[in-house]
Amino acid sequence: MTSQINLSAKRESGFSLIEVMFSMVIMTVGLVSLLAVMGIAMASTQTSEQNAIAKRLANEAMESILTARETSQVQWAQIANGNCAVGQNCGIFLPGPQSINLPGADGIIGTSDDAAAGPQILEQPGSTGVYAGTCPPDTCYSLNNYTRTIAITPFALAGGGTDPNLNSITITVTFTTPQLRVPQNYVLQTLISQYR
Repeated sequence: MTSQINLSAKRESGFSLIEVMFSMVIMTVGLVSLLAVMGIAMASTQTSEQNAIAKRLANEAMESILTARETSQVQWAQIANGNCAVGQNCGIFLPGPQSINLPGADGIIGTSDDAAAGPQILEQPGSTGVYAGTCPPDTCYSLNNYTRTIAITPFALAGGGTDPNLNSITITVTFTTPQLRVPQNYVLQTLISQYR
């Protein structure tokens, strides 16, 4: 009978203090890890929005260049960066990183007349979900943390030299986010021919 009492006492015994403490440590480590993952997910969400804006800004510039070529608004020699000597038929696109401005009087993004048109603003519909065309009621965001670089170079041939009828266009949009203090880049590359 004594052995039956000892067996039932062992079956009814609970967790020891060490087992409880060990399980709490494991649970704490798991919860802290989960919180870290949540923080990373929130930062990624913010960065993906910034990437989408950068993609739109790069596509906007590319479409502007292609439209200028298609409509014969500029000559083929002008679809280049404007860092040539005085007196040459120079390209119209500014070299180096430029602020995100509205297209100037020529309607082409990335040219010298854009600064006079003023900064571009990202406008999203307000609480009604309909664009009103003014801020407020729409929500407007400044694009001060973005720059756009349009680099146009003659296409290099494999055997050396360049193709006079083909240019390589690289549009790089650089931006920073509050979460990631390191500048991020979105790069769009394509080839453009002088033939429509």
